[in-house]
Amino acid sequence: MSRDNRTAGETRTVTIREVGPRDGFQNEPETISTADKISLINELGQAGFKSIEVASFVRPDVIPQLSDGVEVLRGIDLPNNVERMVLIPNTRGLENALKIRELFDAATLFVSSSQSHNKANINRTVEETMEDVKSMGGKLVSEGLKFSAVIATSFGCPYEGQIPMERVLDLAEEFAEAGATELGFGDTTGMANPAYVSRFFTAAAQRLPGVEITAHFHNTRGQGLANAYAAFEAGCRSFESSFGELGGCPVPAGSTGNIATEDLVSMFQEMGVDTGVDLKKVITAAGRVQNILGRKLTSHSLVAGPIHWASALV
Repeated sequence: MSRDNRTAGETRTVTIREVGPRDGFQNEPETISTADKISLINELGQAGFKSIEVASFVRPDVIPQLSDGVEVLRGIDLPNNVERMVLIPNTRGLENALKIRELFDAATLFVSSSQSHNKANINRTVEETMEDVKSMGGKLVSEGLKFSAVIATSFGCPYEGQIPMERVLDLAEEFAEAGATELGFGDTTGMANPAYVSRFFTAAAQRLPGVEITAHFHNTRGQGLANAYAAFEAGCRSFESSFGELGGCPVPAGSTGNIATEDLVSMFQEMGVDTGVDLKKVITAAGRVQNILGRKLTSHSLVAGPIHWASALV
């Protein structure tokens, strides 16, 4: 049962990509074994997700937590209908990824809308990154891979403050021209608010017809679900989240907290929106990773569990 105000017969759906195995794990201080990663990804693969971000081809010395990406890709066993996505930071990463092309289905290229954050994150200017995108995007398309793009700091930069919406959407158009069929907008350090999110996704839909638009919010300051709701109301139907509310951004320090997948699924479920995801299985997986890390996680649904209307006092 859920409490929603749908019109009779109306069906609403969203797609949620689970990014915990990459974006979530990368910012966790505890070392997570390759075997545990494989087991958790396989468990998430049975929860109904259509896409899981599995690994990254960053330099091992930069993010040691993700240095076993190839082993993870070789070891996982996901249903055929689950898209295996990887993150690729640069041309060298693409070269390494294509050596095992058969192990993944989609790749994400990324840039920060902020010069300062882009330099701090990958030591390149925005212009240098976008120049590489043109050649890398073409290679992804020629290899038959889905080309997804993410623009970090889309809603604000911890170094530069407010980022003009036009600048973000101009970068999105450059990605689309390079062949990206999905554009993700990241609230990298949790600076978004629902009012701005509503205006942003309305404008993005107008500027990017025919492109899948994805929302990626962090719960750093407690506004993650409110922002996701605002994006949904503005027409966004694709979201990214991390089970257990794992992760965040390595730059700058303290930029923690992706939206918890189980909290996002619970919210949509209670609104009568179909996610295709089994909430109980996600909560179980979040509980397992909590035990592996050996500390409490901050996901609300992990603490309180799903709502059971049949037994609730109403």
